Amino acid sequence: MSHRSRFLLAAGAWVVAVTGALVALPLALRDRLPDPLATHWGPSGEADGAMSFWQALLMELGVWALLAGVAWYAALRRDAVRHRAPRKAAGAMLGGAGAFVVALQGMTLAANLDRPGWQAAGRLDWQVLLALGGAVAAGALGWLAASPGPDEPYAREPVKQARMRLRPGQRVVWTSSASNSWVAGLGVAALVAALVLSLSSLTVGIGGLRATAGSLAVAGVLGLALSTVGVRVSDKGVVISFGPFRWPSRKLALRKIQSARAEERSPLQVGGWGLRGLPGSATIMIRGGECLVVRYPSGGELGITVDDAARGAALLNALIAESAP
Repeated sequence: MSHRSRFLLAAGAWVVAVTGALVALPLALRDRLPDPLATHWGPSGEADGAMSFWQALLMELGVWALLAGVAWYAALRRDAVRHRAPRKAAGAMLGGAGAFVVALQGMTLAANLDRPGWQAAGRLDWQVLLALGGAVAAGALGWLAASPGPDEPYAREPVKQARMRLRPGQRVVWTSSASNSWVAGLGVAALVAALVLSLSSLTVGIGGLRATAGSLAVAGVLGLALSTVGVRVSDKGVVISFGPFRWPSRKLALRKIQSARAEERSPLQVGGWGLRGLPGSATIMIRGGECLVVRYPSGGELGITVDDAARGAALLNALIAESAP
């Protein structure tokens, strides 16, 4: 049996086991549960919302099906199981998501067990932290369990390091950028939510509103900053900037660059979106596709996802050759 078959068999067995637990446990305890069930708890820890038994069960199964489906898609897309990084990510998501939904269902059932009605359900506070801790631990185990096995290199077509012809004394500047509208939208939504919660905290006496608003504001700013990347190539070097206001930015002098090329890269190859990899072998992954890859004299590389990367690489190689002693 191939490693791919073994991985998919183990992942399938885990999905079946989690699904079985989500169905079997509430059915076994149904006679001891009120109907409807308490399914939502407020900041005070008291139950403040309910669903019927079957609505709650279908919602839990739906959440699990969505999370498991995303993990399966990531594992099967372009046969990603043959590569260690996406395989470990799929294992971590399956392990963590499965443990989390089972823990949430277990807490819900325990709070409702032998209660006369959903209003009398038990409190939930520290149990949520326990569920989150268990999900993180299960995700780490899934990550480790998926680590053994092959790590085949991604097939890449040879890339010619093109060089643009410059006339003596000619000065040329190339600029390009790439953006991710989904990340930008989430960043704006987080900032709007932070503003609403901040205004609400002035009139509504609910604890934790300001802290939540602060967390959302930080997440919104980071989302906007990581939603766009811009690159400028000139005889001064390469300037990489982030966010809609082109700040913060980083400058690479020409003397610190050996060569440049254009290359196709996907989030699965580098392990996701954002700044991926380690110093010396990193990619600024805003969206999958064409990347400008600069190579340092030390052998390290930095890839940046931008449009029209081939033209930028050709100009950069010409400027490097022109500035060479």
